Amino acid sequence: MNTSAGAYSPGGITWKDKIGYALGDFSGLLFFGVVGAFLQMFYTDVLYLDLGKIAALIVIARIWDAVNDPLWGAVIDMRKPGKYGKFRPYLLWVCVPLAVSAVLMFLKIPGLTQTQYLVYAYVTYILYGMMYTGINIPYGSLASVITADENERSSLSLYRSLGSGLGGLPGQVLLPLFIFSTDALTGKKYLDSDKLGLAMLAFAVVSVAFYLVSFSMIRERVPFPASKPRLNVGKTVKTLLKNRPFIVLCVASMLLIASQIYTTNLNSYLFKDYFKKPELISVATVALYAPMALVLPLTGKLVRRFGKKELCGAGGLFAAAASAVLLLIKTQNPYVFLSFSFLTGLGTSFFVLLVWALVTDVIDYQEYLTDQREEGICYAFFSFMRKLGHSVSGLLGVWVLQLIGYDAKNITAAATQKMYGVAVLMPGLLYLGIFVFLTLLYPLGKKKLQQLHENEYRLMREEQAGG
Repeated sequence: MNTSAGAYSPGGITWKDKIGYALGDFSGLLFFGVVGAFLQMFYTDVLYLDLGKIAALIVIARIWDAVNDPLWGAVIDMRKPGKYGKFRPYLLWVCVPLAVSAVLMFLKIPGLTQTQYLVYAYVTYILYGMMYTGINIPYGSLASVITADENERSSLSLYRSLGSGLGGLPGQVLLPLFIFSTDALTGKKYLDSDKLGLAMLAFAVVSVAFYLVSFSMIRERVPFPASKPRLNVGKTVKTLLKNRPFIVLCVASMLLIASQIYTTNLNSYLFKDYFKKPELISVATVALYAPMALVLPLTGKLVRRFGKKELCGAGGLFAAAASAVLLLIKTQNPYVFLSFSFLTGLGTSFFVLLVWALVTDVIDYQEYLTDQREEGICYAFFSFMRKLGHSVSGLLGVWVLQLIGYDAKNITAAATQKMYGVAVLMPGLLYLGIFVFLTLLYPLGKKKLQQLHENEYRLMREEQAGG
């Protein structure tokens, strides 16, 4: 087990670390929330891009990520810790490029042809993905160097999830109140690209400011080995593919992201066209994420009693059951729909809150297998799988809109009736997948983790005594 000179201290985080870490994900989710809720609608209703071409864009962007993300991870792992640590500086270096790329992605340049709009979409979407990876991988890696204590890592995960939940709310809750305008001739609501562009500019300023505050508040405590970092991506990838907990968690997290983005995306269409109440899009998002505030105070106690894996798996099953009921009743009352949305959000809250604590567990397990600490590459692959979840949700969204015959210029009654089924069925299946992967396939339960960490601390003490 790698350690550096000096006494090993597994913990010691402060409130500044927790708040600073939460602000980091708050800053990133300001954009990520808007992308999940409105990018597809921006492409279909503002740029009028063909659904099939949007699907191709998503696939090509993920193919590029398969190359880009591991390279980012390798570069980050190779860099020696400096004055500000190993991972913190990326918050300082990449926050402005990320903000600029996010604003450009939602900018409509007047007078372009459909082909030019498509090319512009490719460039800005892929650029945003690269910048998001460039800041998100080192940010995620910070958790393992802020503290090595399992309980403190769970606390950091809760704060990160709280930050991400709050960061997604402005884009998913406040924006729908301001970015829709009414057509003077037809009286129908439409997505106003000018208002959306101004909102993204405001988000960019806030995001950069909070990234800088996050950088100033966080401290890296867990030491790195004094030896020169080595680049061996092939060996690390080979070991990762044998790391069953890592692979299972990647898939489960991909399903979580896919369910969140798909639900937010389809709800935007559902409340606009099926319920004909676009003003409730914000309420639908609140219904999904508000349960986190309720379970947050209880999560620590429940984890200590039942375990992270056990709690998250049971929540996935509960969310799937709530979705099944919603599918069966096929309500036309938006408030009944919102009530069951609250229940699905309640079920997924535990996984949303604890996913980053689970990530540090599987990275610890990777170190146990290889005797090397390579957070950058591990987080790069985990980040890629979460992006893949984003892509899965996007492809599913495009496919179901094609399936029901959606046309932004001519929305038929038949299409809106089919919209309800596809908006409910897919998330339910994804929730069920989360339950299966975490409960039946993920091996790091409460007892296994306790044994792993006891062995880890014993080895570290032995190495320190021997050094």
